[in-house]
Amino acid sequence: MSYKRKKLILSLKNISLEIPIISKTEISLKKSFLKSVTGGGVKTSKYKTSVIALNSINLKIYAGERVALIGHNGAGKSSFIKLISGIYTQTKGTFKKKVHVYPMLQRSFIVSNYLTGLDAAKAHYLVMNNNLKGFNNFIEDIVSFSGLGDFIALPIRTYSEGMSSRLMFSLLTYHKHECLALDEGIGTGDASFYEKAEKRLQNFISQSGTLILASHSDALLNKFCSRGIVFSKGSIVYDGNLEDALEFYDKERH
Repeated sequence: MSYKRKKLILSLKNISLEIPIISKTEISLKKSFLKSVTGGGVKTSKYKTSVIALNSINLKIYAGERVALIGHNGAGKSSFIKLISGIYTQTKGTFKKKVHVYPMLQRSFIVSNYLTGLDAAKAHYLVMNNNLKGFNNFIEDIVSFSGLGDFIALPIRTYSEGMSSRLMFSLLTYHKHECLALDEGIGTGDASFYEKAEKRLQNFISQSGTLILASHSDALLNKFCSRGIVFSKGSIVYDGNLEDALEFYDKERH
């Protein structure tokens, strides 16, 4: 892919992210357990233990790219999405972005679980538009697309994981975003919703939005992405076209 005429939207230089866990005197978890959930990225000092979530990340992402994040659980994919979307701030390095990255991670990062689905949709609409003009058409689409029906009036904390994922996906993909980051794909739901979600995501991409997609599904990544970035123990170990990236990851696993 030629980047000469592409707009640089995300630039990460020597980025590291350390997440403090707990003071050393209060640690009840064994270091071996921490390694099992962080890929071995654990740093201990006299006073604290930290997870090295990201280590020496150097990366550029350009407008319109379809980027797959590949790696086992704990490799750094979710931490990367949280960093570029502003949930985390790097410990070291320089991070520059020219667009807002909208993340789809889990429902607590987007809306309060104590709001009703309707209130959450209204809050999201206000953030995107600064007023409620056109909200009725918006909420009709959200209710119809998500399949929530009357549940839209209930608190999100009463929703199943599938229901909250459908609501979040519907909210995030209604408006065109310059950059959308999805963790573990489209979310849970029945086959009919999955088909609708794929079509909606394809429509988003066709409008030249940038997509960053973390998933363990090769089929999903092949359908929507052309570039693959492989994470391992918080570091990028491969960055190239998707086919080669998936082949690299497959060999690394075996």
